[in-house]
Amino acid sequence: MVISLTAIAVVALIYVFIFSEALSFGSNVGFLHLVTDESWNPTNGKYNIIPIVVGTLLTTTLAMFIAGPVGLASAILGLEFRTYRRAIYRRCLEVLGGIPSVVIGLWGLTTIVPLVLKIRAPGASLLAGGIVLSLMVIPTIALVSLSSFESVPEIDIKTGHALGFSRWSVVWRIIVPQSRKGIATGIILGIGRAIGETMVVLMVCGNVIQVPGTIFDPVRTLTANIALEMAYALDDHRSALFATAAVLLIFVTIFVIISDRFSSEIQ
Repeated sequence: MVISLTAIAVVALIYVFIFSEALSFGSNVGFLHLVTDESWNPTNGKYNIIPIVVGTLLTTTLAMFIAGPVGLASAILGLEFRTYRRAIYRRCLEVLGGIPSVVIGLWGLTTIVPLVLKIRAPGASLLAGGIVLSLMVIPTIALVSLSSFESVPEIDIKTGHALGFSRWSVVWRIIVPQSRKGIATGIILGIGRAIGETMVVLMVCGNVIQVPGTIFDPVRTLTANIALEMAYALDDHRSALFATAAVLLIFVTIFVIISDRFSSEIQ
């Protein structure tokens, strides 16, 4: 009980701190400037974050478009292994999920970015960010989905085999439908990690503030924007960065509420 209350209090304090700092921007400059200014250029009093928000959402969407099917396929593959091999496979996924983001970002910068550059310059782009970010999300989706698959009653699986279902039919018609909540939870956790990731997108997305015309264009995300500019930001610039952090918290909060309602509906 005490631990739960402490966790709630810490989260509440974070929200209070972020939004109180952001309110100073609203009182000094006005929140409308976040969407009506020509661009993001705090030194000249311009604070438009729309391109940064778009970059964040597109990067996360692309990462999930890749990681969702691959993570689910990885979980299904894990079912094909016997108990001891499945344990090894699970440990490999855990190791992949535990690799520091700066290491994955460095790998993406030296491997994925040059590959994208061969297709189209500049290399550091929305596509590179989505690919590298998906690598961080795949273990989360795979591990949660695999655990959900393993919780399906054995009698249901044996019944499917007794009825003459193929192994794929058992997976697709029995295991996956009964694991919908677990799969949804894995995807939700994956989106949460993707939208809040900083180092990877900072290193491979190019950090250009613009609405991308194609997936080969560089973008900047909310997290990368805060990380890049907070060290030297002062006065209204600093409060503007807290306002962008508040926007990020609002997105996460809305997403958690929607996901909670979705999870309850598929129970």
